[in-house]
This record gives sequence, structure tokens and C-alpha cells, in this order.
Amino acid sequence: MVNIHDVAARKRTEREAKLSTYRKGRIHLPNDAVDVSQYPLGKLTETERIIVHCDATAIVDLIRKRVYTAQDVLRAFVKVAVAAQDVTNCLSEVLLDEAFLQASKLDRYLEKTGNVIGPLHGLPVSIKDHIKIKGLDTSSGYLGWAYKTVADNDALVVEILRNAGAILYVKTQSPQTLLSLETDNNVFGKTLNPFNRNLTPGGSSGGEGALIACHGSPMGVGTDIGGSIRIPAAHCGLYGLKGSVARLPHSGLLGSHDGMDAIVGCVGPLARSARDLELFCRVMLDAEPWLNEPPLLEMPWKRGVANGEGLPEKLAIAVLFDDGVVAPHPPITQALNKYKQALARAGHDVIEWQAVDHQNGWDLITKLYLLDGGAEYHETISAGGESEVPQTEWILEHAQGRGPYTPADMFKLNLEREAIRSKALAHWNATQRRTVSGRPVDVILCPVAPTLAPPHNTTSWWGYTSHWNLLDLPGVVFPVDRFTAKASATYPPLPHSRNDVENFIHSQWNPATYDNAPICLQLVGRRHNEEKLLAMLNVVEKAFKENAL
Repeated sequence: MVNIHDVAARKRTEREAKLSTYRKGRIHLPNDAVDVSQYPLGKLTETERIIVHCDATAIVDLIRKRVYTAQDVLRAFVKVAVAAQDVTNCLSEVLLDEAFLQASKLDRYLEKTGNVIGPLHGLPVSIKDHIKIKGLDTSSGYLGWAYKTVADNDALVVEILRNAGAILYVKTQSPQTLLSLETDNNVFGKTLNPFNRNLTPGGSSGGEGALIACHGSPMGVGTDIGGSIRIPAAHCGLYGLKGSVARLPHSGLLGSHDGMDAIVGCVGPLARSARDLELFCRVMLDAEPWLNEPPLLEMPWKRGVANGEGLPEKLAIAVLFDDGVVAPHPPITQALNKYKQALARAGHDVIEWQAVDHQNGWDLITKLYLLDGGAEYHETISAGGESEVPQTEWILEHAQGRGPYTPADMFKLNLEREAIRSKALAHWNATQRRTVSGRPVDVILCPVAPTLAPPHNTTSWWGYTSHWNLLDLPGVVFPVDRFTAKASATYPPLPHSRNDVENFIHSQWNPATYDNAPICLQLVGRRHNEEKLLAMLNVVEKAFKENAL
């Protein structure tokens, strides 16, 4: 029998060997280093520093104009990615040799023809571990899958990226089971938040969050079935988009519960700018992925809508301050209030969103996540001879004491899901009675989580993200600020706790705990209205920039 510790050690040794060729001296941190976000930039040339501070949209433009070569760009991001791994443990699989070969080919093509191969020509793109890249191991956070799940083909999203000229160079850490809003597994270990290593970068796309936050990738691909793109984006100060199901390509992933469709995840981008989210979506849908993936809707990307065509001059915006289960910590409430005031000053129609069914929604979605009572997760972990990491234990406790649901049970759960969706849609439409314009709100502004990035192993409420998965509404996260714990600052008291979860989360509130953590918010739009959602994000950010006090 293979020793599980040997498997983990072998995976980590192989990763290190592939990185060592490209490491320009290991970063030696003081043991008490907390904010490590700038360390990976320490050995860059001035040109490389400029490159890694560009967003993806700027990079592809600069390569096309021959300001930089694909090799220049890749070299800069690889330097940072290798250093980011040293300080956050964000990487899983590594394909740097192949990446530099591809960059060289792209440079020769551009030099010879004068044309780019596609809209992402030369752009390095990082990929979450369970998204298949042909020839690479796809352990997906399970020790028992290591060396047994080498991908025999590319995921559709990877195929589209390659055809568009993107360069794949690293895969990033995801947690055991993937059903986690932190990033910890027994294969590669725990991923840390670069802004405060005592805090989680979020999950399950936490490796992406940490890497992009360090400027080690200009664009990453994650997945989201309960917040797994939006939470890492929020905890790492980035932009992240979860679309509605059947909009963006989702085939070619490896994980537990493949084939389960009571609740379905989404592939989506994490990036450093709002326009990069639009770029990703446009490239994906211009490739007509519905011709290769039957569940996808034939909905071409409406670039004009994404750029604001058809938007009302003044938006109707509902602000959700409290989901009725866990009131957010003060920095999040303060950010919501600042945005509410700035949007009102800009002339937008701002009302409060009245929360409906968030606890009921959570109770239902955990049943949908664990239709088999958690059996497949337990079996996979047990077969690998490993133990459950703390966040795995936490989520599986939601099915403790019950077996799998019968088909009749599942039918009832699906009916309950559709009833909640219908009620939510009617609730949204009814906002027309409270807006000045007399039409329903265009978008909801809300928290991403009740806390900023929390200490490791303490995430305990998903309702600000998972609720929108249950309703299948698109959500986009955007950065607002960075929290600074000032001794002189005063914060309003938290309201009286209404339940045990809220009591625990409120007991966590201590400004010093969250020092330097990013502050982000979320916009939620109507189903399959991703273009309009991104257009409204542009309006909201512009209004805040011009009207914030």
C-alpha cells in the first residue's frame, strides 16, 4: 500500500523541482511576516514591474503593438508566481517549460505574419487545479487521486483559451472536496492570504486569489457552486464573476458528484479589472462553445450591452445590508453605506433590499450539495487513506445522521428549489412599487460574506454567495478598499445575535484580526444578464469615484 505521506511529499518535491529552474533565489521571510503581498515583486526589473501591474486587457494590447514580447510578459509573471508560491503556497501543477516554448512560438508567429493568433495572444492565464489540462495530473485536492487522474484532454475553457493565444503556465490550489470556501488539502497543504497570512484567501479557487493578488497572474479561471470564485476575489481584493448556469463553458472538470445537476457550478474569471471579466466572457462566447457543450445556451456575447448600451440613465439599485441570518462586520456595513450615499448623490434610485429566505435557502442548498449524505466525499477521502481537513468536516456535518435521499426525496427538493426561485423572482419584480421610476430594481448591491477574510478554518456562513447560486443569478465581486486596524477607530456595536452562527461570527469581530484584509462588495443581476451586470458595475464604480465623500 502506498504511504499517503510519500504521495504528498512526492507531489510537493516535483512541484519544487519544476519551479527551482526559474527561481531567482528563494524568498526568506521573517517567521512573523504577515503582509507578504509585496515580497514577490522584490526581484523584478523596472520593466517587469510595469508588466505585472498591467491588467490582461492592457497586456494583450501591448503585445499586439510589439511593446513587449510574449516571452517578456511570461518571464515577468513567472518570476512573481514562483515567489508567490514561496509565500502563500498557491500553486499545484507547473508547466513552465511548455509555456516558454509556446511564448516563443507566438513571438515568431507575430514577427513573421504581423498578426496575433487570437485575442489573448501571449497572455499568461492560470487555471484552477480541477480544470483539466491535457497531460497534467488533476488530483483536485484528493490524495487518493494524485497520479491517477492525469487528464487525457483539455477542458473546453482551456481549449478556447489556447485557440485564443493564451499561455497556460501554472495550475492553482483548490481544497479537498472543492466544497469549501477556504483552500486546504492533504496533497499540497494550506494556501495563505498574501495580505495577512493569518487569514484565508478563500476557496475553493483560493490558489487563484492568492496568485493574482501577488501579481503572479493577470487572469485566472475558477469555478463557483457556492461562492468559490467570489469569495477568493473578495478575500484577495480582486474582481470575480460567477455567471448563470449554461452561459460559460463548464465541461472537462474533474471533481466529486460529476453528473449531479440539482445545483450546478459555473466556470468564471478572476482578474485585476472589470474590463478583464468582459474580455474573458467575450472570448469564451465568441468561440460558440454551445457547438461543443450541449447544455450551454446559444447566447452570443452582447458586447454593446456590456459597454452600457440600453442601460437607463439612472439605475434602480437595491442595497442588502443584512440577510436576516448573519449581520456583517462593521467594515462591510460601512462600505455599503458609503456606496449607497455616493450612488444616491449621483442621482441613482437607491432602496433597501428586504432579505427573503436566506436561512431556508441555505438549509435547502446544503441538501442539494449532499444528496447522497456526503457518501462520495467520505468514500473518496477514505480510499485515499487521508483525513478530513477542518472545512471538509464542517460542511459534511450538514448531512450528519442521515443517509442518501431517495428519488422521491430529490423530486421534492427540486420542487422546493423552484418554489424559492419563483418567490425570489416575484420579490424582485415587486420592487417596482418602491422605486421612484416605478420599475423593478436593476441590480442588488450586497456583501460577499459577513466577514472580511477570516482566520483559517473558521468560515461558517456562505449565505451571501450561495443564495445567488441557488437562485442561479449572476454575481460580480469588486474591490472597494483595504481595512486598516487603527487603535483610535470606533465602530458601531453589532446587533444582538439571532442564532448560533451569527453569535460565533460576531464573536470573531476584532479589528486587529482583520488588519490589511481587502474590502470588497458584490453586485447581483437578473438571470443570464451577465453583460448588463458588468455594464452596471462600470456605472457603480464610476458613480463612487465621482461622488464619494
